[in-house]
Amino acid sequence: MLERRLVIVTGKGGVGKSAVAAALAIAARRRGRRVLALSMVGSGDGLATHLGTGPLSPVATELRPGLWALRIDRARALSEYLQSQMRVPAVATFGPVARAFDAFAAAAPAIREIVVIGKVLWEVRHDSWDIVVADGPPTGQIGSYLRAAKTIEELVPAGRIAEQAGWMDETLRDPDHTSLAVVTIPEELPTVETEELLAWLAREQVVGHRQIVANRVLGPLDVPATLPAGPAGDAARLHVALYREQRTWLDRLPADLELPYLFGLLTPAEVAARIADAWEAA
Repeated sequence: MLERRLVIVTGKGGVGKSAVAAALAIAARRRGRRVLALSMVGSGDGLATHLGTGPLSPVATELRPGLWALRIDRARALSEYLQSQMRVPAVATFGPVARAFDAFAAAAPAIREIVVIGKVLWEVRHDSWDIVVADGPPTGQIGSYLRAAKTIEELVPAGRIAEQAGWMDETLRDPDHTSLAVVTIPEELPTVETEELLAWLAREQVVGHRQIVANRVLGPLDVPATLPAGPAGDAARLHVALYREQRTWLDRLPADLELPYLFGLLTPAEVAARIADAWEAA
């Protein structure tokens, strides 16, 4: 996965999507690659805290040698697109662009999504980065972003916008270029939601390569057949029961990679670093 130019990370809320995205960026940096980690939606606080930095800027900022980060601001991204692709002069402030964008997006389907995924792919196209790791929207929303280019192609069959949408669609579907990391945990709701996303991806064929990442997986516990009474025995019995339940869900949805459940008091940045360690070990 880390040999590709673009990795988009998605997952149900609460499964550790941002932690895995940060870990991927850290692991790629350890390999000597120039990495851009970006947040596709929201303020980017989840990605920022796991990278051990303050609020992310819409402009790429170098956090440490070889690792940059930003958050996508839709109005700024639209303004950049209009300037670079449509030769529209720059505006003095982003306020008018933001208001115009909101009005336009309310009437036109896929506009918000195409601006965001377009910004991601534009960064990939630059020679500044060896790999772009995108902390994407959750599984319930990722489909509209992955399919946005196809939607635009259906609405605008010709012209420069159609050409740009075609290039975006082709890039996302190239298995040697783009990968989708679907993060889940071995529990019922995340498993079901991941299965639904995988079925949708199989129908739509909007991304060329995908990998299932199971997070917070318990390892087997070597315990005697008869466990003692007291807190230690109770803890061992709980671990064994949770391990068996997790294997039930992992058997139903086999993961390409299993990341360990991290015990102890860890900061978000420490969690990302530990996950990067586990990724490299795997």
